[in-house]
Amino acid sequence: MTTLSVRQVRFRYLTLYGLRWLPSGLMIPVMILLMQERGLTLSQIGMVATAQGLVVLALELPTGGFADALGRKPVLAVAWVIGLISLVIFAVADSFWLFFLVWALQGVYRALDSGPLESWYVDATLAADPDAEYERGLGHAGMVIGLAIGAGALLGGGLVALGPLGPISALTLPVLVAIALHVVSLIALFVLMQETRPATGAAALRASVVEAPRMVGQAIGLLRRSRVLLALVAVELFWGFGMVTFESLLPIRLSEVVGNVDRAAALLGPAGSAAWLANAAGAALTPFLLRRLGAAPAAALMRILQGGTVVGMGLLAGPVGVLIAYLACYTVHGASNPLHMGLLHRQVDGPYRTSVISLNSMMAQPAGALGALVLTALADRSSVGVAMVVGAVVLALAAPLYLPAWRAGRAAAPVPAAVGQPSQVDQAESDDSPAAAADLDAASAQAR
Repeated sequence: MTTLSVRQVRFRYLTLYGLRWLPSGLMIPVMILLMQERGLTLSQIGMVATAQGLVVLALELPTGGFADALGRKPVLAVAWVIGLISLVIFAVADSFWLFFLVWALQGVYRALDSGPLESWYVDATLAADPDAEYERGLGHAGMVIGLAIGAGALLGGGLVALGPLGPISALTLPVLVAIALHVVSLIALFVLMQETRPATGAAALRASVVEAPRMVGQAIGLLRRSRVLLALVAVELFWGFGMVTFESLLPIRLSEVVGNVDRAAALLGPAGSAAWLANAAGAALTPFLLRRLGAAPAAALMRILQGGTVVGMGLLAGPVGVLIAYLACYTVHGASNPLHMGLLHRQVDGPYRTSVISLNSMMAQPAGALGALVLTALADRSSVGVAMVVGAVVLALAAPLYLPAWRAGRAAAPVPAAVGQPSQVDQAESDDSPAAAADLDAASAQAR
């Protein structure tokens, strides 16, 4: 197998990353509104959305360990097939329980999809050049996701604006196009992702099932030993709860101020496109924020600013004010994610990378399910604006959790620790003895 260069790895990662998120962009303007069109109330939508969070909570860690043990490509392929099946069902769903099934399958998809592609990129980059700065690719990924989702949202809004096509409603058209694009992304995965798997065949599959729990256990051990890592993962609890405001409540808020559901969906197409372009612009600011503020202070500031933008979405009158706040929210969002993930990757060794990313994602999913229940119920009983303000406060409350990473960064030695060995930061932040850290390193060496 030909060894890929750092540039080739980054190109393939960004291509697959863009193809993975393009169908999601198509769904953003119509997902909530289509469920409303087919008879679900806001509370019911919140209830079906909890299926995803509960499934992710159950599967996130086992699937992360499985990807580390078996290989990232086969796990990612299964994930994208399940995602395709969920979209096909969503296209025809017309009842609470069918939508519940869609979101449950989305939970399986998200659990399997969470981490393998990014972990493959980081490990393949380090294999090509151990001194490579993979943060550049992570920042570029933030730009790519913005462009991909923005283009998808623009296309989705355009399809809605075209109106119904025969028996197919205007809100269903983007779903069908998303299905076709999902097939394209699955084919690209098999062509572009080059991986040296730990093992192959049925025996390897059985061994990986046995090995996955140990991978998970070692990842949890990392979390238990590092207050920095624990605090970073805890950030996702607040983000998962608060993201319901700009992912699920924004279409409802916009339809309120516009006064028409179809017009709101048509506006969300170009608005969503502009928002994800703003997300890309925010990601492009990551190097500047790193230089001027440092990763942890910048990440904390982004959480506070994002809360402020969501307050604007909930309280500003008229579609112009709501959409300006929406664009600002996604600009901050684009800058925030590379900062957070860069901090996270610096705290973890290669063999457990996907498992730790899964831990990080696992925190967001059940928190998102809780946010969907609480905030949609609050929107039904009070108003969408009040629900968005509550979510904004929760988003901003995550900022202090970056303090351990900031303190650790100030105390870090100028010479980075060797791969697989505990850094001075980890030792300073460790809750256990040096002997316990040494045991973890021995397990790491054994895993290789």
